[in-house]
Amino acid sequence: MAGRFRQTAAKRKGKSITFVEKGVKNRKPLAECERNAYTEPRFKRKTTQIIGRKRRGIHMRNLFRNLISGVAAAALAISIFPAAAFAAGNDQQTHITILGTSDMHGNPWGYSYEDDKETANNGMARLYTYIQQVRAEQPNVVLVDAGDDIQGTIMTDDIANKRPNEAHPVIAAMNQMGYDAMTLGNHEFNWGIPTMKTILSQANFPVLAANVKDASGNFVTGAGWTITERDGVKIAIIGVVTPDVPIWDGGKAGIEECTYEAASTAVKEAIQAINGQADVIVVSAHMGLYAEFDEEGGSDSAQKILDDNPEVDVLQVAHNHVVVKQKEGNVVIGGVRNSGRDIARFDLTLDADKNIVDSSVEIVDMTGVTPSEELRANPVVAKAHQETRDFIKGGTGADGEKGSALGSTTAKFQPTNEIAGLPEGKLRDTAVMDLINKVQLENSGADVSAAALFKDTSDLPKGEINYGNIFDIYKFDNTLYRVRVTGAELKAYMEWSAECYNQWVPGDINISFDPEYPGYLYDMFAGVDYEIDLSQPKGQRIKNVMFHGAPLQDDQTLTLAVNNYRYSSALKSQ
Repeated sequence: MAGRFRQTAAKRKGKSITFVEKGVKNRKPLAECERNAYTEPRFKRKTTQIIGRKRRGIHMRNLFRNLISGVAAAALAISIFPAAAFAAGNDQQTHITILGTSDMHGNPWGYSYEDDKETANNGMARLYTYIQQVRAEQPNVVLVDAGDDIQGTIMTDDIANKRPNEAHPVIAAMNQMGYDAMTLGNHEFNWGIPTMKTILSQANFPVLAANVKDASGNFVTGAGWTITERDGVKIAIIGVVTPDVPIWDGGKAGIEECTYEAASTAVKEAIQAINGQADVIVVSAHMGLYAEFDEEGGSDSAQKILDDNPEVDVLQVAHNHVVVKQKEGNVVIGGVRNSGRDIARFDLTLDADKNIVDSSVEIVDMTGVTPSEELRANPVVAKAHQETRDFIKGGTGADGEKGSALGSTTAKFQPTNEIAGLPEGKLRDTAVMDLINKVQLENSGADVSAAALFKDTSDLPKGEINYGNIFDIYKFDNTLYRVRVTGAELKAYMEWSAECYNQWVPGDINISFDPEYPGYLYDMFAGVDYEIDLSQPKGQRIKNVMFHGAPLQDDQTLTLAVNNYRYSSALKSQ
């Protein structure tokens, strides 16, 4: 194909609709992406600036539901790493094990509700099995979570989080698991701060955010750090969340009333406040090692925390859904993938003077671990699980029969991949992307729509469609914006998206995607016709952009339908 392919897009059909004004501050998008890399990648993205745009919002997933309505005990061995070796240690030494989870994303059971089936390698129930076994073998265990827990599944997003005053299944599970502390993640803010605080008030453990303060100057969760004790050893846990929260959730209740401090600065302040009361300093950071936006200042970089705070002994990272396992000097650093896929284990040995003399970090994969039936039997978890399964099927009647489907399809919406690892949905027009952009165009009245295939496998199957299928193609509770852009700004945004590809060079047998760019960053556009020339370097690939049959001029003004995350990151941030 000589490095060039053509992507066409359907023309819009206008429709009047009432919008609600939304406000957004500068910063970034975050969608879920499970990566199997064992080192954390740097994500460096160029952004196009659009200042002073007004955008009007409507919630996305309900649009899809409305459209479709009209047409979805054998126990396995578990590895317990250095615990046996510690059991025979020196009597003058103390051994502490810190277990770290993060990004559990509303998955207490270990279940894919969009597919209505059990998973094989994730979920809080599997984590609890491992945690219980470690506790049985090692008395000095501390359990810490680094956030992004109350969001991410139909159970949380469509049911539990819309009833914040009722018992929450994730918090109920965490209470049973016996956490010592939890750090806020950015997704805890998705429903606004009042809802977040109501849900988290159910926790029997401190929730930490040392770098987020309310208008009164108090920690938004009431705590920035906590100290717990094991066998005479005092362990301080400091929690910080990426300060980029306003990028994604600005305009939601309470978000803009808070201040979001640089993580390294907040950690330094916490260490000063702890004032030598702790023998071990643990930082639980909901961010990656490398800056996501603030590459110059490092306000959202966990590496900057270490650079500025040599007192830190253990660093837990999160947010990027990648495995991190390394030592930097004497500091052990660990991070896990999403949905309860892994757990980080930090083992520390302290001498009689409570100095750390040895430390290690391991990442334990939950594949093959038997889910805890004890956790699944938790009344709140069990009720929420069954209610969610009923919900995706349209509910059940008094006779126990499932409700009617939302609609039906005559064929799959995604073609079969011709090359493994290259989703056809990102290479050519497909019904699934046409559907998403059609919904955005018709409900916004915009000229052009931009949207991504959040999962390479996102599809509507042939046959009956239920809510789980809708969630599968659009799982995030985003808000749809309509914004004014110039032709030049739209082309720059399209170039930003086209950076996801590798450059084609003579001798390549197929096109490919740059592994440094998560797949959810590749947007496709409807309402314009355009070509992507992959023989050109990044920033020079978008060619022959046509709008209503004529070349799109740089000074031409049009309206764009785009979700709130992409608006803040690809269009407005920085």
